[in-house]
Amino acid sequence: MFLLDILKNYKIVLASKSPRRQELLSNMGMQFTVCDSFVDETIPPDTSIYDTAKLLARQKAEAVFELYRNQENIIVIGGDTIVTYKKEIMGKPLDRSDAVRMLKTLSGKTHSVISGLCVKSNTKTLTAYDEAKVSFSELSEDDIVYYVDKYKPYDKAGAYGIQEWIGYRGIERIEGSFFTVMGLPTHLLWKMLERLLNEK
Repeated sequence: MFLLDILKNYKIVLASKSPRRQELLSNMGMQFTVCDSFVDETIPPDTSIYDTAKLLARQKAEAVFELYRNQENIIVIGGDTIVTYKKEIMGKPLDRSDAVRMLKTLSGKTHSVISGLCVKSNTKTLTAYDEAKVSFSELSEDDIVYYVDKYKPYDKAGAYGIQEWIGYRGIERIEGSFFTVMGLPTHLLWKMLERLLNEK
């Protein structure tokens, strides 16, 4: 049976208020509600970047699942995206100067974007991640200032959104999924949902 038909029997909750994740999940053909997890994103020291992405996604999914645990046929989807270059994890910029600093660091270089996923039902929890490599061309100071001041990317890991002006201007090459860089590896999520529902 087609996955989207099976999912009609479930209440799907996205544990994220990210407009990008909502857009991608909607474009996958799913009906869902949104619930912010409000987790503090605390990770044990010396956790790898891959485990960090998975742990944060799981924390978000589990926090939201607690709100719905008494309902039957519930599926919560949690996600987290990490931008990293030379072992520095670039989260959401603290302010304008931090956003400018991050983009100057990424200019002319290749960095990694790791998106963790967690899908949780009443009977099972699955976690996984996907990685993409993103190569920026050289960005001028004017490029960076224009982007930061116009788009204010303070809610985005690494201080940029691939689907925004900076992506059109500066991204030369992607190795991996465009949607992983946006924050939701859709191909991986589809496989995880199939596994979640087929291995009951």
